[in-house]
Amino acid sequence: MRQPSVILGISGASGAALGLWAARHLAALGVGIELVMSPAAERTLAEECPPEARAELEALATARHPVNDIGARIASGSAPVAGMIVAPCSMRSLAAIAQGLDDNLLTRAASVQLKERRPLLLLAREAPLTLAHLRNMLAATEMGAVIAPPVPAFYLKPQTLDEACAQIAARAVDMLRLGPPRAAAWSGKPL
Repeated sequence: MRQPSVILGISGASGAALGLWAARHLAALGVGIELVMSPAAERTLAEECPPEARAELEALATARHPVNDIGARIASGSAPVAGMIVAPCSMRSLAAIAQGLDDNLLTRAASVQLKERRPLLLLAREAPLTLAHLRNMLAATEMGAVIAPPVPAFYLKPQTLDEACAQIAARAVDMLRLGPPRAAAWSGKPL
């Protein structure tokens, strides 16, 4: 049986490590990764992550699609994918997705997930939020996207930012239900 593929979009918001961790978790599950990154994401990855991060990300990807290749196969509903994660999701990408502005491959692939009724998880990264951000989140949610702001699970007491990023990305990957859970779970300890 063929392993599923997931589209991993990385946009230009701060938090590029979230995309790298999502790729690590997907690869550990044996899931194919269709990678598409905005130019701002490439810059953010270079500024926020170690120098070897881009090479690792590209090595984990099954396929890499240029963001301006609007004719790539992941721009079509006939592409056999299990869903899409945008980690992190900038407010610009969120707005384009919410308004159906398919002006690049990342936003087009997200729109395809919505029209095909496939999972679309947006790790929307911004604070504080304007009314425009909130309205775009509502519009995307009404169309079927899941807005998953990258909020740390403080109850797990992460010791490093890397641990927090790994957990956030694991929760996003788990929401696709493609394999055993990757995220640590709350133990439910009584008071």
